[in-house]
Amino acid sequence: MSGAAGNQTSSGDTDDYSYGSWYIDEHQDGQELQPEGVVPSCHPSVSPGLLHACLAVLSILALLLLAMLVRRRRLWPHCGHGRPGLPSPVDFSAGDGPRTVPVAIFMVLFSSLCLLLPAEAPLPFLTLASPPSRDGETENPRGPWKMLALLYYPALYYPLAACATVRHGASHLLGSVLSWAHFAVQVWQRAECPQVPKIYKYYSLLASLPLFLGLGFLSLWYPVQLVRSFSHRTGMGSEGLQNSYPEEYLRTVLCQKKLGSSSHTSKHGFLPRAWICFRPYIYIPQRGFRLPLKLVLSATLTGTAIYQVALLLLVGVVPTIQKVRAGITTDVSYLLAGFGILLSEDRQEVVELVKHYLWALEVCYISALVLSCSLTFLVLIRSLVTHRANLQALHRRAALDPGPLPQSPHPSRQAIFCWMNFSAYQTAFTCLGLLVQQIIFFLGTMALAFLVFVPVLHGRNLLLLRLLESLWPFWLTLALAVTLQNMAAHWVFLETHHGWAELTNRRVLYAATFLLFPINVLVGAVVATWRVLLSALYNAVHFGQMDLSLLPPRAATLDPGYYTYCNFLKIEVSQSHPAMIAFCALLLRTRTPRPLLAPQDALRVGAEEEGMQLLQTKDPVAKGTGPRAHRGRTRWGLAYTLLYNPALQAFRKRALADARANGTQP
Repeated sequence: MSGAAGNQTSSGDTDDYSYGSWYIDEHQDGQELQPEGVVPSCHPSVSPGLLHACLAVLSILALLLLAMLVRRRRLWPHCGHGRPGLPSPVDFSAGDGPRTVPVAIFMVLFSSLCLLLPAEAPLPFLTLASPPSRDGETENPRGPWKMLALLYYPALYYPLAACATVRHGASHLLGSVLSWAHFAVQVWQRAECPQVPKIYKYYSLLASLPLFLGLGFLSLWYPVQLVRSFSHRTGMGSEGLQNSYPEEYLRTVLCQKKLGSSSHTSKHGFLPRAWICFRPYIYIPQRGFRLPLKLVLSATLTGTAIYQVALLLLVGVVPTIQKVRAGITTDVSYLLAGFGILLSEDRQEVVELVKHYLWALEVCYISALVLSCSLTFLVLIRSLVTHRANLQALHRRAALDPGPLPQSPHPSRQAIFCWMNFSAYQTAFTCLGLLVQQIIFFLGTMALAFLVFVPVLHGRNLLLLRLLESLWPFWLTLALAVTLQNMAAHWVFLETHHGWAELTNRRVLYAATFLLFPINVLVGAVVATWRVLLSALYNAVHFGQMDLSLLPPRAATLDPGYYTYCNFLKIEVSQSHPAMIAFCALLLRTRTPRPLLAPQDALRVGAEEEGMQLLQTKDPVAKGTGPRAHRGRTRWGLAYTLLYNPALQAFRKRALADARANGTQP
């Protein structure tokens, strides 16, 4: 009995299903064991909710101080020093303002919205009101709070952006404090919790790189402007107006000189010819022309969206494939045998084949992602060239290349709505277009790899090649039909008499058309399939390009992206035309410096001609002309400007009553 009991005990110690092995994974001494590869929840020393609450309070105080700096003298000119006004975060119509600050702000804002994906609490200060559960997540539903977070983050960064538009020493000081606070909070959070348990352990850190870049730039830009405001207290009054972009644009247009053709254009070589071919598709800045701020923001947001979506697609799939490939064992042969797939008799060889197939799948996925990002970036560069060409055409009152010009130059409700949504639409189209391209290219590369390359290299599973081999009569018939018809059309049914091409052998032509009709139906089916694939590929590549309609020209207005783009250009040209802005600036400037007046007092009847005379030209022939010719050019320039800028006519209602003031009477 004792020996049997001893044998039973010894055999129980080695049994895999013994009682002692049931609780082998249980935590001991109150410590829970984490599975391998799982990132534990991070518990920072300072709650993120408390940090964001401090940032929100600081932003509100900064916004109140900025509101005290902005005075509304028009509404309350005699009540103290004017009432406080809400500062604007971005001056979209300013051509000479700092563009790097709005670009950095929008980059930070979009990156913050992208970080909502792995965030446990969409609104960080909610953790102060509702404590997290055992697993580190808040118990509140995340859907409504995520919608509210879409309004919270723009309001959080509103004062940081408004500090640049006030252009005051105190605003630069507030901007420095805010930018340092935001940057310090982000660095503190990422330093304490560099890993997150969702999506990928380093996704939050990698997705924060554009945010660090934008906040780091702002934390340097605002102190530099603060030092400049103390060293140059004269401001940017007449000096900024002297070298403004509108006057530079107008001077470039009026002083254009035709350059003679040089001998350098006839260079022979691969690089010069390649540069000539690719130059129309590469955006090169031109002297005297700048893209509007909205287009610059759209290009920056497109680049940021490419990075964020590519990062999400990369870290969401590739690490999973690598984990699956590392965990493949010989049991996979039984799994494949259950589906009727027999790769080899040797189990170890099956493991190697499956690992090789997973590696090929990973290569296909990464290759498709690189191709999608490259094409999206090239489309962005090509769009900048199209934007410039369209704006220059509209400045001349010409028609757009892709479609018709909007009928009325005046702003409308639809145009204003489209102008407000243009940058947001561009960002959304880029994200969705990149996702669609990734799916299409991944399926295409995977089909090409597993149906052609892998079977050819291993000499097995040649399904596609065997299918094509079995259908060789079909493909041979189609190839012969297409070849014979083209040869007959060139040598039998077409003759040239005295330099003119004419049809001949009409009976044979009609007979061949009738007899080859069934075969041409099959050829049409193949061409229709190719047309579907080609149109899908073309639309997927150009999905994020709003300046190009994905519909035919007659239905171009039904494309919401192209419709938004046309109305956006309409607002930009009618409200931010550089020639109109330069004309207004010249009207408001006088020969001798005078105290700054209100806009309604600075514009006088009859002062338009005096403003046009201030436009200096570098043409020596024009300087040598008499006063009568100079007065004639001034009047013609004034009439031309008013003709193509109807918004200025409201300021000349009294002057138009006198024909002599309009410059039309000799």
